[in-house]
Amino acid sequence: MAFSPEFLRELEARSPIEEVAAGYVSLKRRGRNLVGLCPFHNEKTPSFNLYPDNNSYYCFGCSKGGGVINFVMEAERLDFPEAVRWLAQRAGMALPEEGVDDSMARLRVRILEINREAGRFYYKVLSTPEGRAGLDYFRKRGLDGAAIRHFGLGYAPESGFALVNHLRGKGYAPDEMVQADVARLSKNGNPYDRYRGRVMFPIFDLRGNVVAFGGRILTDEKPKYINTMDTPVYHKSSGLFAMNFAKNEGSRRLILAEGYMDVIALHRAGFTNAIASLGTSLTEEQARVMRRYADEAVICYDSDEAGRRATQRAIPILRGTGLRVRVVTVPGGKDPDEFMRMHGENGPLRFKQLLDSGGTDIEYRLGAIREKYDLETSDGKVAYLREAVEQVLCKIASPVEQDVYASKVAQETDVDKGKILATAAGIRARKSGREEKKRIREQQEVRAAKTAANPEKQKHLRAALAEEHVLAFLFQNQERAGELERLLPPEKFVTAWNRRVYGLLLGKIRVGEVSLADFSQELTGEEAADFTRILAEDAEVPSKWKDMEAYAGIIKGEGGFSDPDWVRGASSEDIMQQIQALRDKKA
Repeated sequence: MAFSPEFLRELEARSPIEEVAAGYVSLKRRGRNLVGLCPFHNEKTPSFNLYPDNNSYYCFGCSKGGGVINFVMEAERLDFPEAVRWLAQRAGMALPEEGVDDSMARLRVRILEINREAGRFYYKVLSTPEGRAGLDYFRKRGLDGAAIRHFGLGYAPESGFALVNHLRGKGYAPDEMVQADVARLSKNGNPYDRYRGRVMFPIFDLRGNVVAFGGRILTDEKPKYINTMDTPVYHKSSGLFAMNFAKNEGSRRLILAEGYMDVIALHRAGFTNAIASLGTSLTEEQARVMRRYADEAVICYDSDEAGRRATQRAIPILRGTGLRVRVVTVPGGKDPDEFMRMHGENGPLRFKQLLDSGGTDIEYRLGAIREKYDLETSDGKVAYLREAVEQVLCKIASPVEQDVYASKVAQETDVDKGKILATAAGIRARKSGREEKKRIREQQEVRAAKTAANPEKQKHLRAALAEEHVLAFLFQNQERAGELERLLPPEKFVTAWNRRVYGLLLGKIRVGEVSLADFSQELTGEEAADFTRILAEDAEVPSKWKDMEAYAGIIKGEGGFSDPDWVRGASSEDIMQQIQALRDKKA
């Protein structure tokens, strides 16, 4: 979809990146810029930077960057036109609709319509003889009509073609049904229902759109659950069941349960901040979505061995986003749904007591380690101490918090707390040193050579770095474009990608003042990120005109023969000058 430069510049002006990003990451000011923990990958040391001066961002940890439109594309998993729409709606701007290619946007709309229609179809089937098995299942699990209606639950008939025929009657094409993942194609190319003989759980996005489904079989057939694969409107790695309800609960606390029925049971009991991940272990993306709406996460997984392993995996992921983490273990090996049904009217009160008495994630992890050893024996104490210090205590960032839990471990083992803390400090220092070296090395690699946008950079590193300084200077000093072009014409650039961006910049500056929004339709996400990196790095020590003369010398000296197109178009005089430059360099 093509938008005019004027529209994009106005949209950017009305969308300060610090205001947009504040909904996704906690920011602190550092001079003219802002920093925070990156919303796109887990990290402990802030490497995510916002640059209000040019409305851009860049993360030196994961190399994501760009303008405010790129940020929305990455944060909301939208394509370019959808991100523009998202920002325009936020800014109260009307979208220009003439002469644009909105094929992907139209496909998204069609898929959302198909999902909505499929959800209605599955729900209505429950009240027919064909859906009796599904209704009986929900009744058996204690759900009344209000709960079924609230969550939009339904049933997929066993025939294999009921939904496909229904959607065809509504005017939807087989390829659209396949794109929505509610249908599959047979070997003969005929569509058939993906979900058959299953109770259906619709999954809503944060705006209330049906974006996916989970289906549970009612027999012993495997797999027990099947879930929508990734589609243009749904990414299972970031989806959360019932998050559309829980985000409005207002307590800044979320209860993370294991399954659909657990969440429904908790909501019915009044705990409307309950959610669940969708058919997979908790992901970093899901945790980052949770962090936007909560300060604390309470893990309430099943208390069986699988649930314990899932809890151990989830704790560091949630902590990595800055969430406080607590763990509630439902007694008797029950899950929340079973617990509520077992206690009947007293279920909500009993569960609130569990919530109030639930321990922190650190207490949970120490308890899990303690269970493995016999603390009545010297060997058991030593083994417990070693694992508790290495796996838990040395990883606690807060000195106060670390002191509290070291005291508990000391009491359990009759070992001096000071020695426990000293051991934890030694391990932490060694690990911190290794991590810092790794971080610096990775950052250097990102800065020096790892640029997907410019594959020639490694081959011509010195010239490419000089070109980057020229690009940054030109963007920041657009009034000197004419002088710079005379000093260093685009054809002198050594690497093709830098040459292309340089040419784009010069061309746009001739028309008027240039912002990052002017490149949003001409640079890919990787290219926008790399251009932002170039601007971010140069901003630390801005280049001056005398630097341009030096960089131009480097580029001209190393260019020419490395560029076949230049050789073919060069005059004899140009080639002789190039040879002399190479001789001077050797000398």
